[in-house]
Amino acid sequence: MSESEVKPVIEESWMKVLQDEFKSDYFHDLKQFLLEEKKKYTIYPPGSRIFAAFNRTPFHKVKVVLLGQDPYHGPGQAHGLCFSVNRGIPKPPSLINIFKELRADLGISEPLHGNLEDWADRGVLLLNATLTVRARQPGSHQNKGWETFTNAAIRTLSEQKSGLIFLLWGNYAQAKEQMIDATRHYVLKAPHPSPFSAARGFLGCKHFSEVNRILRAQNMEEIDWTIK
Repeated sequence: MSESEVKPVIEESWMKVLQDEFKSDYFHDLKQFLLEEKKKYTIYPPGSRIFAAFNRTPFHKVKVVLLGQDPYHGPGQAHGLCFSVNRGIPKPPSLINIFKELRADLGISEPLHGNLEDWADRGVLLLNATLTVRARQPGSHQNKGWETFTNAAIRTLSEQKSGLIFLLWGNYAQAKEQMIDATRHYVLKAPHPSPFSAARGFLGCKHFSEVNRILRAQNMEEIDWTIK
């Protein structure tokens, strides 16, 4: 990971609203941390994919925000979108449960792959709190500065937009609720889709249809949740 790979290669509308973050001391320190990490470890996702969530869903196109925690830490899995994996990579258990709920809620068959770029292209910001991780070491890049950056993104969305729908699945995501102005936005909460908790209320939450109900009520185009 060269220095050029951790410079903010980020979509223009996001760069405009987050430019102060990139100039901050903490972000400088974060870049130095990543450069040192790369000398010793394999880091996921690849440098060119670190800001994929922002690049795939420009600020002005965001309708829904789905918050994750860490990138996947296995080979070939992480590509910059939370819960999503590259085509050809087996679907992780949480993603399988997401697809189960999608089918139960909207009758949409489970796709053949786990790449969620179609959702991102339709206005679903698939944002992890931490944007990088060491191979096979979950949580290894937490508390190094990424959370400060992604919290700034959440606050900026809350302050500068209205009518967004935040999907907070699990305790970690729900801890971000304090940064969201619930008088301007919609917050849908459920347990995490992990096999350890999905049966406690994620399965059956009907968040996919509820998102579209809220969008219809705002005279906005619904999300097409199918994945090609």
